[in-house]
This record gives sequence, structure tokens and C-alpha cells, in this order.
Amino acid sequence: MRVNRKQHSGAVEPRTLLVNFLRDDLGLTGTHVGCDTGHCGACTIIMNGKAVKSCMILAVQARDAEILTVEGLAEDGEKLHPIQEAFMQSHGLQCGFCTPGILMSSLFLLQRNPHPTEEEIRRGIEGNLCRCTGYVGIVRSVRAAAEALSKGKATTKKEREVEY
Repeated sequence: MRVNRKQHSGAVEPRTLLVNFLRDDLGLTGTHVGCDTGHCGACTIIMNGKAVKSCMILAVQARDAEILTVEGLAEDGEKLHPIQEAFMQSHGLQCGFCTPGILMSSLFLLQRNPHPTEEEIRRGIEGNLCRCTGYVGIVRSVRAAAEALSKGKATTKKEREVEY
């Protein structure tokens, strides 16, 4: 499979979940394990162009798949993806546990609908549970991400550095 634009392979037991392969074998721990039942969305990734819950997919089912995890959003590691930037600037996270899954669901939504309404945003992230917020900051962040993506904005590490 290709994960975050890099080819990977491995031998797994047939019952190994994709989320565990990503975390344990590839070391991509940004994809979180929340409920193991597909309800919370913390493990959401993009697989073959669709947002999927990686706790509901066996690793062997991802053979030859193209996968994007939260670690792959910032392509070069230097610039934040506009979605990441928007969540940081618009206070779209609190404890951060749900954030990777919400970022991936937001990306999927914005790829299909670059200018969603509030209702469309709420529907687009409804498979992701956040126990810390009332989703107001999250919705605001997705809106800001939509605007930033339409303008092609991204920030570098240097631009984000803060002096204390």
C-alpha cells in the first residue's frame, strides 16, 4: 500500500485492523484508536479517495490502497496544511484526541464541497465525536479551512514560531 505518498508493505495476521497496522507497524500514531467499533471517528483516514474508519477495515483489505493519514497532511513537513492551520487559528480543538479524525473528515468534505454551509459541515463531520467541545470551534475551523484552501494559504514552521 501507499501511505502518505510512500510505498509500504508488511506481513500481518489476517485479523489485524488497519488502524493497528498504521500505528504499530508503520509508527503513524496520529491515527487514534477510540472505540474500536466505528462510532467515534478518531481513526478516520482517507483510503482510495474516501474517508473511512480504519478500525473497521482489516489491513489485508488495504492491499494496493492509497492511504492518507493525518501525518501526511503537511506534505513536506515544513508547511501546515490549511486545514491544520485553520484548526489551530480558529480554536477547533481542545484535548486533541478527536482532532486527527476530524481533520481527515474535513479534508474529505472540502475536497467534495469546497464551500460548504454550516449544515453541510455538521453533516460532513457527523461521524466524528468530540467530547470536549460543542462543535462551534470545529465548524468555524472547517469554514476557515475552506476559505484558506480557496486562497491557497499555508504557513511555514518559521512563520508559526513564537518567541517567549
